[in-house]
Amino acid sequence: MTAMDITIHQTFLPHDDPEASLAFYRDILGFEVRNDVGYGGMRWITVGPAGRSGAAIVLHPPAADPGITDDERRLIAEMMAKGTYASIILATADLDGAFERLQAAGAEVVQEPVEQPYGVRDCAFRDPAGNMVRIQEVR
Repeated sequence: MTAMDITIHQTFLPHDDPEASLAFYRDILGFEVRNDVGYGGMRWITVGPAGRSGAAIVLHPPAADPGITDDERRLIAEMMAKGTYASIILATADLDGAFERLQAAGAEVVQEPVEQPYGVRDCAFRDPAGNMVRIQEVR
């Protein structure tokens, strides 16, 4: 059987404050804004590594899905506030530099750079919506 030619195009992370999300992903992480769409008082912002095509993150309003009930919206808001709703893992060759930049910018540190027992060195932050952002060192 031959492998299919498939790539990761976009992943979604919820946001509850588009300006705070832009400040984190664009201004601190250095991602470029690829799309910024408003509709019905909500905003979807697509960001990705500057100067590189390929995978992107769509920052989306978590309550936008019409199939979500009011109870589910409340649960999502509670999970986002605790930082247990969504996460993403990024990678860099300069983990210490990335950590220092995020920490200096006031990002919420969850874990300083550490060698994990499962073979990766990483650190962790929360973005303004509470999403877990882990950054692994690529060697």
